[in-house]
Amino acid sequence: MSTEERKDVPVGTPAEPGPGPVWALLGVLVVLLLAAATRYLDQNVPALLKGTALENVGAAIEYPVYAIVIGLIGNAVLTAAGVRERLSGGFRTEFFIKTGLVLLGASINLRVIVTAAGPAIIQAVVLITTVFLFTWWLGGRLGLEDKLRALLSAAVSICGVSAAIAAAGAVQAKREQLAYSASLVIAFALPSIFILPWLAGVFGLSDEVAGAWIGGNIDTTAAVTAAGAIVGDDALAVASIVKVTQNALIGIVTIALTAYFAFRVERRADAARPGLGEFWRRFPKFVLGFVAASVIATWWLTTVSAADGKATIGEINDLRIWFLILAFVSIGLEFRVASLREAGWRPVGVFAAATVVNVVVALGLALLLFSGFSVA
Repeated sequence: MSTEERKDVPVGTPAEPGPGPVWALLGVLVVLLLAAATRYLDQNVPALLKGTALENVGAAIEYPVYAIVIGLIGNAVLTAAGVRERLSGGFRTEFFIKTGLVLLGASINLRVIVTAAGPAIIQAVVLITTVFLFTWWLGGRLGLEDKLRALLSAAVSICGVSAAIAAAGAVQAKREQLAYSASLVIAFALPSIFILPWLAGVFGLSDEVAGAWIGGNIDTTAAVTAAGAIVGDDALAVASIVKVTQNALIGIVTIALTAYFAFRVERRADAARPGLGEFWRRFPKFVLGFVAASVIATWWLTTVSAADGKATIGEINDLRIWFLILAFVSIGLEFRVASLREAGWRPVGVFAAATVVNVVVALGLALLLFSGFSVA
């Protein structure tokens, strides 16, 4: 069966190899070149648009936008040239995604979360649980496929694209479903950068409450940073802590999804109850790397100076961005539009409704937990 005929390829399934290793190496080269173009745009567009009416928009757009768009363009060009399938062995989406998420763990400082973000932990647990379950319920009522429900629920309730990637590995979702979920995250996050700071002013929220609201609601870290900066430095500090706290819960949600899909969703009625061995087989092992990276980074920051620690984590984060760029470019190159056409309007409706619930619940929790809170 050709790759063109395989429309339901799980994220955890490597792309079918091309005609040979030479073509696979050429495929890797294509991914690297497109990733370099993505990185160039990510680093230079804000400067090019500075002083124009689009300055804020240029500063807020994240690398996944450029990477997916460039990957889709590459997909169209290579398909028209008749060489995309030969190069497909080099589109190593799974490897790039897993490596990027392991490196993401290094940016999660467990000590800071435990000692300085008590209200953020409470907010994260309550908010993620509420929004995830609402999204899962509504997706079921509208007849969404379980794997897409899982991706949308994780994305809107935790931290957007990164959570969707982790969930996709846990439930073995289709690549088209991951691309769709990532696109929805980006589409909803961009206007939130400007709407939430404006609403915070309208409601007369303190900077700390506004920051907690922004960090708990906007789904991508860069968009949270941009919105928090619009409100002020104190809002930015709180928003960052809240968002990092939510990021740290990716591993827990991934474990829960793995268990649920192994023991409930994909278990046949006539099959024996799956044991721990089946859970371990399905469990995305990169989550262990994520946790290990977080523990090691937390320990490392206690043994070196603040400047050295910040520099090291900065280099790791830069490497992580490179791997995620490679992953999103590969997703664009492997994209199949047929599955998205089949999904229709329902995923958009689910994501929009869940976003509204997220906005309301996050505001209530921010007022309850961060009124009178000070970052000083």
